[in-house]
Amino acid sequence: RKIIGKPKLQKENGAHARGKGMAPSPSIEPIVDQPLSSGKNEVSLSAFAFLFSEIVQYHLQRVSDTNELELKLEEAGAHVGRRVLELIAYREKPTRRETRLNGILTFIQNNVWKNLFGRAADSLEIYNDDEYMISDRDVLVNRFISVPKDYQGMNCASFVAGVVKGCLESAGFDAQVSAYDAPTADDGHYSVTRTNFLVKVDATVLEREQSF
Repeated sequence: RKIIGKPKLQKENGAHARGKGMAPSPSIEPIVDQPLSSGKNEVSLSAFAFLFSEIVQYHLQRVSDTNELELKLEEAGAHVGRRVLELIAYREKPTRRETRLNGILTFIQNNVWKNLFGRAADSLEIYNDDEYMISDRDVLVNRFISVPKDYQGMNCASFVAGVVKGCLESAGFDAQVSAYDAPTADDGHYSVTRTNFLVKVDATVLEREQSF
């Protein structure tokens, strides 16, 4: 039994394929050569809260006291700070690099804070030649955290202190950064609502500042 038309159909299909041809695949530009996207200005607050709570839980199961937990959060924040400064500086000031201490601290207070938390930090104060203070009345990382009884006094803002430290180190300003809560006056009453980030810069940074 013969099947009529099959060879002809194959020939027609082959001729059609040869006539039409396959469109050449578009050349894909290497990712390192593509322009850096400005990205979205906002992320889901619930997603951030969930992710940060998982970070706290991860380290909470691997430490024995509050000081060790805060140190782990600071280290995690420092990794973020190193990358954040490079990304923001590239997007906003591609031809300028902060070389002065006041300049980089102001950049962190305004630009870094706005990119991470949607607004600038409340204030930047000078305590001494080697001590500066960044203050914020509503630190996002402390907003949804319930502190266990065994870790009373824990301040999750240590993560943000690590971000500040990472930014400074990435810019060439070695410093120690610590976070603590401070009472603020509100209608005559005092409540712990402000978080201070004390920046104590290294002696080598001060020597370099004096040389300018």
